[in-house]
Amino acid sequence: MAVSSCSFPPRVFNAYSSFECRSDPDFSGTPAGEKPRIGSNRRVTASLFCTGGGGLSSLIFRFPPNFVRQLSVKARRNCSNIGVAQVVAASWSNGPTSGYPSSAAAAACQAAAASVPVSDGVAVVEGCIDNDSVQIGDSYDSKTSFLSSDGSITVHAGERLGRGIVTDAITTPVVNTSAYFFKKTQELIDFKEKRHTSFEYGRYGNPTTVVAEEKISALEGAESTLIMASGMCASTVMLMALVPAGGHIVTTTDCYRKTRIFIETILPKMGISATVIDPADVDGLESALNKNKVSLFFTESPTNPFLRCVDIEKVSKLCHSKGTLVCIDGTFATPLNQKALALGADLVLHSATKFIGGHNDVLAGCISGSEKLVTEIRTLHHILGGTLNPVSCPDRTYS
Repeated sequence: MAVSSCSFPPRVFNAYSSFECRSDPDFSGTPAGEKPRIGSNRRVTASLFCTGGGGLSSLIFRFPPNFVRQLSVKARRNCSNIGVAQVVAASWSNGPTSGYPSSAAAAACQAAAASVPVSDGVAVVEGCIDNDSVQIGDSYDSKTSFLSSDGSITVHAGERLGRGIVTDAITTPVVNTSAYFFKKTQELIDFKEKRHTSFEYGRYGNPTTVVAEEKISALEGAESTLIMASGMCASTVMLMALVPAGGHIVTTTDCYRKTRIFIETILPKMGISATVIDPADVDGLESALNKNKVSLFFTESPTNPFLRCVDIEKVSKLCHSKGTLVCIDGTFATPLNQKALALGADLVLHSATKFIGGHNDVLAGCISGSEKLVTEIRTLHHILGGTLNPVSCPDRTYS
């Protein structure tokens, strides 16, 4: 069998050869043809990306194929220019109208501006956290960060800027464990007396699951989120946790069939009654609130399957005037298209199996709201189970 040979000589990467920067998009105002070329014999600092007046240069490195392998040990222990470029890229992507990074992003650029001289053909930028303490729990506040758009929050919230898992991995590791250990007896005693924190047991929490919960909280603008094994698990646990025995709820005719079955056949066994109204019947809601001591108004918006929308702000004001909680199932809207909590709802629920997941490969559910209400639901959830396998969380995290 004949074997053809390639007539092209093999390409050898030269660490000392210069490489170019792409210039799109350009917010610097620099005329075309005057872009600097960066060679490996130069000092590379974050100031190349940030201008003193708050403007943003468009330099985003296009690295040679073997660049990562050329990084020195010190670069790996601190950070490479890739990290600086990612921070800057994220900052200008959040401000499409102004073309300028936020003040927090500019501060991040300045903090990373300290550089070391280039050696061995490697560009190194200092100022990033050392591998010994790459991720510190509770070090990230999504509400005050440069993550000002839903797009950036979806990608970064709960992960690289503050997840509880101590690692410098870009992707969130999956923690497969059913229990957690205590280093010594005193630590266990401290935990029981609330001086030390621990998940203790797999049903009570998981570091991987927490990442998905914090991401959804950031998107919803919620104080807390609880993620569970399915949307129905979230619905049923929420109803049992917040509606007392002998209580009354109001729901709508157009809703997920299994939810209706649970409300009409299971809740009555606990002495809980229900009034069912049309999604648009505000007068019917007001009448039910006047006739009964209603604990909860629970509806979908948009509804399943007819996609009818409820005036969340209006019904929330009406229910709150009577001391009634409002929970909106926003599965068909997702947090990107509807902010139920901002409109006045107390809780927002999702079957994450649907659009939040998006790939038809995992069952999941979540509920978001105030710390107080979600804690009540979480307490019952810890008893009943319905825990999402941490292996499934990355599918929610990267969707």
